[in-house]
Amino acid sequence: MINHSDYFRSYDIQYINDLTEEIRQSARVTIIRVNKLITALQQNEIALQINPRYDSVVNSGWRPPAINAAIPTAALASKHMLGQACDLHDPGGDIDEWCMTHQNELSEIGLWLEHPSATKNWCHVQTVAPRSGRRVFYP
Repeated sequence: MINHSDYFRSYDIQYINDLTEEIRQSARVTIIRVNKLITALQQNEIALQINPRYDSVVNSGWRPPAINAAIPTAALASKHMLGQACDLHDPGGDIDEWCMTHQNELSEIGLWLEHPSATKNWCHVQTVAPRSGRRVFYP
């Protein structure tokens, strides 16, 4: 399971002026839904891997604008900046594969998946629908 520290790292302290109550509330929802996904993965014997760089299964949770801007591949309006997205460490693609074949479960949890072809080594999920409205979407 992930917790507040996994999701925020220390950005909630370092960039406190960027962290609104609305973002905090969105992040709470994201953490709850990602933990439901993790539970489903574990029930289906999908092993989660810790990213040694962060000592967590979370590659990226909340990103303040300055951090998001420093990531070359990040969307300018990334849902990470709103506390509505989470990237899970997925070097073997096992999480992405499970999500692709269990889209009904993703729907029940309330998550949308960025297509695995765009997320090598991580699985991006978010708590809001993309513009396309599709459960699995391309950035």
